[in-house]
Amino acid sequence: MLLCIDTGNTNTIFSVWDGEKFLAHWRISTNHRRTADEYFVWLTTLIEAQKLDLQINACIISATAPRVVFNLRVLCNRYFDTRPLVVGRPDCLLPVAPRVDFGTTVGPDRLVNTVASFDRHGGDLIVVDFGTATTFDVVDADGAYIGGVISPGVNLSLEALHMGAASLPHVDVTLPQMVIGTNTVACIQSGIFWGYIGLVEGIVNKIRDEHGKTMKVVATGGLAPLFDQGFDLFDAIEDDLTVHGLRLIHDFNKEMGNG
Repeated sequence: MLLCIDTGNTNTIFSVWDGEKFLAHWRISTNHRRTADEYFVWLTTLIEAQKLDLQINACIISATAPRVVFNLRVLCNRYFDTRPLVVGRPDCLLPVAPRVDFGTTVGPDRLVNTVASFDRHGGDLIVVDFGTATTFDVVDADGAYIGGVISPGVNLSLEALHMGAASLPHVDVTLPQMVIGTNTVACIQSGIFWGYIGLVEGIVNKIRDEHGKTMKVVATGGLAPLFDQGFDLFDAIEDDLTVHGLRLIHDFNKEMGNG
C-alpha cells in the first residue's frame, strides 16, 4: 500500500492507496516541530479507530513547507521501512519536466497538480488552487508545467485585513446577498468574495490571451466550491487533485525502476 503525504503551509493530508482506491484520508495541522514518533502515534490511533489493516510499503511526499520533510522522511524510514519519494527532489521523476526559467524551483504541490489535472483533463489547462496562497498553474498541451501566477490566499487576505486594521473584525468568507454591504461584516465579505471573483476571472482571461489557446479551468482547494456558485468560473472542481497526482508520480517512478 502507498502512503501519500501532502504537506501544505496550513495542513498536512495523509492518504492511503491500496492499488485500486484510496482507503482513508486524514488531516493534521502542519507543524515543523512534530516528530516522526508523534506522527506515528497519531496515525496508528486513527488506523485502529477505523479498524483498518494497512500494510504500507511505499511512501511519497509533497511538501510546500520544507522544514517538515526531515521528520516525515524519518517516519517513512523508521516505521514503514521505506525510502520515500519526495516531489521536487532530483531523484523523483516527473512524466514531463517543467519548462520554466533556469534555476527556478517550482512548488511541489504545483507540479503534482499539473500531473493530476493533465491525467484527468488533458493539456492546455489552468489549475486554480485555493490554498494558503491562491495559485494559477498553466499546463501545456503535452502536460508540462510552464508557469503561472501566485496571489495571496483568501484566508490570508482576511487575516491580514484583521491584523492590519484593529477596528475591523475577522469574518468568514461567504457569498454575500448584495454587493453593497450595509454593515462592516457585510462590507468585508463582499470585498473578499467579489474581489476574488474578479481576480480569478481577470487572471484566467489574461492567461488565455497570452497562451493563445482555448483553455479549460480546473479548481481545487477547500474554497473552490464557494466561488463556483453559478458563476461558471471553472470547468471542473477536483477535491482530491493532489493525492491523485502523488499516486500517479509514484506509479511513474515505479515503472521507470525508480521506486
